[in-house]
Amino acid sequence: MGIFDIFRRAGYYHPMTQVVIVGFVCFLCPGMFNALNGMGGGGQMDRTTTNNANTALYCTFIVFGIIGGSIVNLCGVRWTIAISGLSYALYSSSYIYLNHTGKGSFTIAAGAILGIGAGVMWAAQGMIMVSYPREEEKGRYIAVFWIIFNLGGMLGGILPFAINYHSDKDSLSDGVYIAFVVLECLGACLGLVLAPPSKVIRSDGTSVVLVKYTNAGREAIEIIKLFLNPMMLSLIPMCFTSNFFYTYQFGPVNASIFNLRTRGFNNIFYWGFQMLAAYLLSFLLDNTQMTRRKRGLVAFGIVAVFFNCIWGGSLKLQLRYTHGPLSSTVTTDYPGGLMDFKESSRVAGPMILYMLYGIGDALYQNFAYWIIGSLTNDNQKLSRYAGFYKGIQSLGATVAWQLDAKNVSYLHQLIGNWVLLGISLAPMLYVVATLKDHSEDAIPLHVDGKSSDTNVHGSDVEKTAVVDSDQLTV
Repeated sequence: MGIFDIFRRAGYYHPMTQVVIVGFVCFLCPGMFNALNGMGGGGQMDRTTTNNANTALYCTFIVFGIIGGSIVNLCGVRWTIAISGLSYALYSSSYIYLNHTGKGSFTIAAGAILGIGAGVMWAAQGMIMVSYPREEEKGRYIAVFWIIFNLGGMLGGILPFAINYHSDKDSLSDGVYIAFVVLECLGACLGLVLAPPSKVIRSDGTSVVLVKYTNAGREAIEIIKLFLNPMMLSLIPMCFTSNFFYTYQFGPVNASIFNLRTRGFNNIFYWGFQMLAAYLLSFLLDNTQMTRRKRGLVAFGIVAVFFNCIWGGSLKLQLRYTHGPLSSTVTTDYPGGLMDFKESSRVAGPMILYMLYGIGDALYQNFAYWIIGSLTNDNQKLSRYAGFYKGIQSLGATVAWQLDAKNVSYLHQLIGNWVLLGISLAPMLYVVATLKDHSEDAIPLHVDGKSSDTNVHGSDVEKTAVVDSDQLTV
């Protein structure tokens, strides 16, 4: 019995195992980053440096998100994810330098580097999450990933809450940032545990990938084709909006009306409720009693109604204040000042609204991934689609973070989020209405543990080359 057979019998090459592994990578890397960002200003009282760092991050993310799928196709998933993970550790460590020098240049530069790593990592993650499962399992796989990933955000909320519980400081201590760096380095190493996609086998015996040769020239052409694809063009507003709201939720809300330890406390539930929402939505998205189109339409209705409700609640809250803490001596103009989680009579409403933000984020992004995963079963296309989604998403985030950096009023930021939601809904509905029960792209065949050498596209048969390596050259 060879080593391949031993690992296969242990379940290592099962798609769910691989999704769980990449989930824990994102738990330790992007999950920690989300927790840090969720503190508002990266845990600093002054959000200027973090806003500019996020702008730099998402500027590079735009480019490397779009080309990230091609990088993964050419270089494979293991090393691209592992190296990308180190960029998260670099970013968190830059805040230690900021704490001691007050200079934000290193943090901004680290943000730009993180944008490169994040673009590639999320393209690889998206490909694994939506192309490894069978069509009727995609909702569940997305939910499993989302639950594990957001455990990172919960842990990242617990750390600053516990460490700063008895502290009156306005910024996180070095110890919190060091903890983030250690965890992110572990996540980067975990990326090396992933199996080569060419060895991953579904429970029904099919291989997740039937490999064709690719090269940089072909990938460049395929990237250009993304911007000529009617479905991708229709999804641009959805992609643009999908992270735009983070800036408003983390800054003008969480960092502006809650004290430091309560920000961490809020994030425990923000990310925790995301896990619950993703789990519940998966039952709808994988319900084979309904057609794929009907499932999509029901989910679309839930997302549209829910988000309009939470923006309505946000408007009611926002009309009570105009700014957060401006300095160590000038606090928020929210009635009664910054809230602490122990002030139950004051904090209950705003805290519940913040928790609902987490549910909304999970509903929107899980639904977005499900839509993208419903367009094709082709691994290579899905790596590019995922990269396109993250790239355009980052364009929206770049604009959002810079609006906050330029001190655009909180009310105008809220209105901008609400308007963008409305703009995204119509083209999203169009794409959902065109979904078919089964994607028409090639579904790889796997017989008796060995990959078939043919790829079926309707009536055409294309010869392919199967590569037993880490390269994802679909």
